[in-house]
Formats: sequence, structure tokens, C-alpha cells
Amino acid sequence: MGLLDGVDWQGKIFKNGDWTTGRGGDYPIVEPATGAELGRMGLATAEDVAEAGAHAAEAQKGWAALPHTARAAVLRRAGDLWQQHAAEISGWNVREVGAVPGMAGFALHVAAEECYEAASLPSRPHGELLPSEQPRLSMARRIPAGVVSVISPFNVPIILGIRSVAPALALGNAVILKPDPRTAVTGGTLMARVFEEAGLPPGVLQMLPGGPDVGEALITDPHIRVISFTGSTPVGRRIGELAGRHLKRAHLELGGNSALLILDDADVDAAVNLAAWGSFFNQGQICMTTGRHLVADRLYDEFVSRLADKAGKLPVGNPATEQVALGPIIDAAQRDKIHGLVTASAGQGATVAAGGTYEELFYRPTVLADVPIAAPAFADEVFGPVAPITRVSSVEDAVELAAASEYGLSLGIVTRDVMRGLAVAEQIPTGIVHINDQTVNDEANAPFGGVRGSGTGSRFGGAAANIEAFTETRWITMRGEPATYPF
Repeated sequence: MGLLDGVDWQGKIFKNGDWTTGRGGDYPIVEPATGAELGRMGLATAEDVAEAGAHAAEAQKGWAALPHTARAAVLRRAGDLWQQHAAEISGWNVREVGAVPGMAGFALHVAAEECYEAASLPSRPHGELLPSEQPRLSMARRIPAGVVSVISPFNVPIILGIRSVAPALALGNAVILKPDPRTAVTGGTLMARVFEEAGLPPGVLQMLPGGPDVGEALITDPHIRVISFTGSTPVGRRIGELAGRHLKRAHLELGGNSALLILDDADVDAAVNLAAWGSFFNQGQICMTTGRHLVADRLYDEFVSRLADKAGKLPVGNPATEQVALGPIIDAAQRDKIHGLVTASAGQGATVAAGGTYEELFYRPTVLADVPIAAPAFADEVFGPVAPITRVSSVEDAVELAAASEYGLSLGIVTRDVMRGLAVAEQIPTGIVHINDQTVNDEANAPFGGVRGSGTGSRFGGAAANIEAFTETRWITMRGEPATYPF
């Protein structure tokens, strides 16, 4: 029996342990590859958030009070369920999101691993003994933050939701999840069903798709103490400002314009393989996508020629019915933004060496050569299957260009001398570095996050980051007898 079989989820949100009608009504779930309606999704409002927040705050108390082994068991069962229902979940990921089957399978693998990693958190030491000059026992203890809101994007909705949902739950918090409305079944309904089946108590996880009003309510609601947001840098800045006014923590994983440095000793064939994957995987709709290829002068012409040839041969189409390397862009607005950046860059002197065209939502993998550093495809996050290439005359030139970006998420360096690569990486502000690999990588046990305009650092992945992100520190002292004071 499938996760959605026998469940009245169509046109519903998941609130207070029930599949119920949202106050915003419902809307169609659209397949980007065909425009077909796949079903209906419920739409929440700020009133739904207020009701969910109050219920979540109450449910969280009982969840946090359970033995750590009970919380760990729920997370382990959730991990098993991702694998048990892989075919059903992958089908939705391919059709609703436009992911190719390989990407859908990878998302499920990461989701299961995130749950298994989170299952280890309840039994981790959550504090430390402190020395005290007084005759007392002094300690610092990590306690659940309370209610956490998770706001996840459309592009990789399973991974970018579960990496906050799973550890927050494991550490004793309740969670209100707001998936992007465009991918709310894959990123919301199925996740809620996984934890419902895993035995999570009612009200501890709630799922409320909605627009900006719901997002604002999730930041300002008095019951919610921590906000975990993944999305664009402009939106992240506004969330950070609003959270700050309400004295709340906001963990922000934002945009990127990640550089791949091809040093003068690199193997060109290997570099082209890395570059194509880094820029075109998942249609380039990944925050870590390789957005700038900085190529040593002596390798430049060969690199451009071979990458353009590879791009021209990659099949693009409906991943649900064809064997393709790239599926559709999520919607027309995103496609038009990509094409606008490409055409504007060509207008400023970049050469379209491959691609630069589209049919409906299927955008061809695009290679832009001789991209000026002021061109939008170089300076801005494209978030599409575009590989902008710029010639560099020296390693120092490459470092200067890579470090000049407002972003700082991921960095790749291709070289035969790994120590040279590491020395180069240390000069470029970024949260993630891969030597002899492209910029798109993810593992559940690794810290993840960016600096500068890419976010507030590593607040995802790994035990230390998750405990820091989703708990508060409380100082506690204990004396055998009451203390005495002069008055």
C-alpha cells in the first residue's frame, strides 16, 4: 500500500494531526513537463499558522519529554519508509518537480540518511560540566528550541526540507513545514505522510503550503522560536531582518554563484566532465550549481570546444517518459529569467557556444564563452543550465575573480597538485570546497552552508551544526544546601 493510498490528502494541508482544508482553499498541482494537472493541493493562510503554532507548542512538550530512545526510533522508522516507498516518492519527484530519475533516487538516498543521522542525535551528550568557584555543581545543558519553522524551496524539495525537519524533530522540537507551493506534494505531503506512518505524535509536524503571508506568519508567530530557510538571497535578507526584529534565530541557506577553477595543469577531459555535471545537473536548479568556470589561458579554447560539444549532445525532455539528462525548468517565469540573463550577457559580448534556446519549459544546456565579468551570467545567480566561461591568465587572476563575488557557497578546483589546490582554496571565502570535483555535492553527515550572500554559515548537516541550530543553551547550578547572602 502506498503512502498516499487511502488518505484524504487531495486539496488538504496537514494541521494538528489531521488532513484538513486550508483557509486559502486549494490549487492545482501542475506537471512542468506537460502542463497536466496531477491533483489538488491545500493552501494555508496566516490564520492556519496561528492555530498550528499553538497546537505545535503544546504537542512539543510531550514529544520532548519522551525517552531519547523513543524519538530515535521514530527517526529510524522514517528512514526506512523513504526507502520502502521509493518508487512512489520518486514518481512524484519526477513529475511534479521535473527531476530526472537519477536525481530523484539521490534525493531519496539523502532523505533516508538524514533520518538515520538524526536518529543518533537524541543520544548525543547535550551539555557539559563547568568548573565553578562556588560550592555547587555547574553545567551547561542543550534543550529543545521549541517550535521550528522550516521554509523549503522548489528545486530539491525533499533534501532541502528533510535536512532541517529530521534533526529538529530528533532534538525534541515540533516543526511547521512550509514547502514551496509548486512542489508541495514532493516536499510536503509525502514528508508529512512518512512521519505520520513512522509514529510521530499528532501535532509535532505540521505541513502548511502557502504564499508570502504564510511565510511571514511563520517568522512572526510567538510560538515559533527558530526559522530554517532555504531560498534566494533577496528573500533570505528580508527573512533575516524580520526575524531579527522579533529576536528570533534564522538559519539561512541562500543563493550561490559557485566557481570552478580549472588550473593550468588540469586534465581537460576530466575538467569538462566535472563542468558539465556541475552546471547542467538538475537543469542547473541547485544552489551549489557551478555558475562560473574560470579556465587557465592555455586550456581555454580546448575546454570551451569540448564542453560545447558535450552540451550539444545532452538529451533534454520529459523525464517521466524519456531517458534524458535534463528535464524541464520549474515554470515559465524561471525559464524567462534564465533566458533573459543569457541574452543580456550575449548582448554584452559573451559568445553562445552551445544552447541558448528553449522549447516550452525545456531549456537547452548552454555554454557561454568569453563572458565579461560585468555580464549578468557571470555576476548573478542564473539558476538554470548555463555554463559561463571566463579566461584567466594566472592563478592569482582566478583567485581574485572567484573571491570578488558577493556569494560564498561552494568552490571547485581542478588540478594535478592537490596541495596547490588547497592553498588556492584558502584564499577564497566559501563554505564548501571540493578539490578535483565540481561544486554540487551533499552528504547527510557533513556540515553545509555558505558565507557572505550565501547565508549564515554551516547550520545544516553534521551533529555539531544541528545541535547548535535547533537547541538553546541553559546554565544550571545545584547546591546541596541553600546559599546564604549578606542580606
